[in-house]
Amino acid sequence: MSTFADLDLPKSLQKAIDNLGYTTPTPIQLRAMPVISSGRDMMGIAQTGTGKTYAYLLPILKQWKFMKTDTPRVLIIVPTRELVVQVAEEVEKLTKYMSVRTLGIYGGVNINTQKNLVYDGVDILVGTPGRVMDLALDGVIRFDALQKLVIDEFDEILNLGFRFQVTSILTMLKGKRQNILFSATMTDEVDEMLDEYFELPEEVSLAASGTPLEKITQLGYRVPNFLTKVNLLEHLLEDDKMERVLVFVNNKKTADILMERLDGNLPGQFGVIHSNKSQNYRLNTMATFQEGGLRGIVTTDVMARGLDISDITHVINMEFHEVPEQYIHRIGRTGRADKEGTAISFISPREEEQQIEAEMLMEKEIGFIDFPESVPVAEKLLEFEKDKKKIKFLLKRPKLEGGGAFHDKKEKNKKVNLGGPGRRTPRKTEPRNRAVEAKRAGKKKKGK
Repeated sequence: MSTFADLDLPKSLQKAIDNLGYTTPTPIQLRAMPVISSGRDMMGIAQTGTGKTYAYLLPILKQWKFMKTDTPRVLIIVPTRELVVQVAEEVEKLTKYMSVRTLGIYGGVNINTQKNLVYDGVDILVGTPGRVMDLALDGVIRFDALQKLVIDEFDEILNLGFRFQVTSILTMLKGKRQNILFSATMTDEVDEMLDEYFELPEEVSLAASGTPLEKITQLGYRVPNFLTKVNLLEHLLEDDKMERVLVFVNNKKTADILMERLDGNLPGQFGVIHSNKSQNYRLNTMATFQEGGLRGIVTTDVMARGLDISDITHVINMEFHEVPEQYIHRIGRTGRADKEGTAISFISPREEEQQIEAEMLMEKEIGFIDFPESVPVAEKLLEFEKDKKKIKFLLKRPKLEGGGAFHDKKEKNKKVNLGGPGRRTPRKTEPRNRAVEAKRAGKKKKGK
């Protein structure tokens, strides 16, 4: 078995890794090291929680040499503010014994403060697409000395509607550089960007797109409505084994409804994170949870990608996401770093199709458990449940020419806002629906 000592890292970098207690590199780290070290463009596909951040940081820092410049030599673009903070912290940990200036920039904070920090000089710049573009257009960030561009969680960047910002940044980068891209899934949009801006990238793939980690036990309950789901959640939380829990819902409104109920019955045990919360509130809530001050967090998909929160014992899907790939990202918050994890989904009748699509993507079925008799079944439907049923068919839209995420976002803004991320139409809808019907028919036949 390979160790970090076998990678022939500089003493300063090896010392930092030893201090962190890491001994064995992950498969994606081993496979990415020779490709990135060679200077070739790279496209990496790997499961969530497999060590992608160190897969690009280690070879970059292994080759680090002093250069007299105050402009960024490495630019790392990530989709969210929380991920900027996390990646910047990881860079600082690895460069503890090196002379490397690291800076994280993102929206929602004073841009003039960030301008002054850039002017002070930076070697590795980590940022969200919007804030990097803004500072570059203002002439604050210059790319004269840029040697490496890293785009992490690329499919999520496109899903969030940042295609325009990313392409704008790429057109500003005139000099020769190495491009490194990591994505959890491979889509047509990712292919288009690679063809246009990358030079014969070498693909490093750890596993087929959509494959979940084997360390995760996937369970499900069939539940008629949301209020009954809340009753079931409170019943399950009576088990002390549910120590560190992430509870996913599909939008901000639902998150606030659930948080109000939990805070009434389990005061001080849960926090809530979604895009309407301030940046400081979100970061403080995450830090409190990481330090053990909270038992769990209620959140939207803002926490489904990229973030590394250690030792999550359980992921609860209160609502099943309409995009099957997102289910994979959610459950990937547990079962990390070779630890066991449990993912439990509450599935209402209107969510069964999404459940089957996710199972087909994973090529694995969720194991269902009988609904506990002691849990009260609510008759009442919340307004958002009724609304979703009424308008679901109205929200369908024709496929746009070009399929760009930037244009998708404009189209989404025309729709009724349910307080959550816009629905993304799954690719290859017709074949997938035929397969779903076939599977359903097979199950019915088997039941007879």
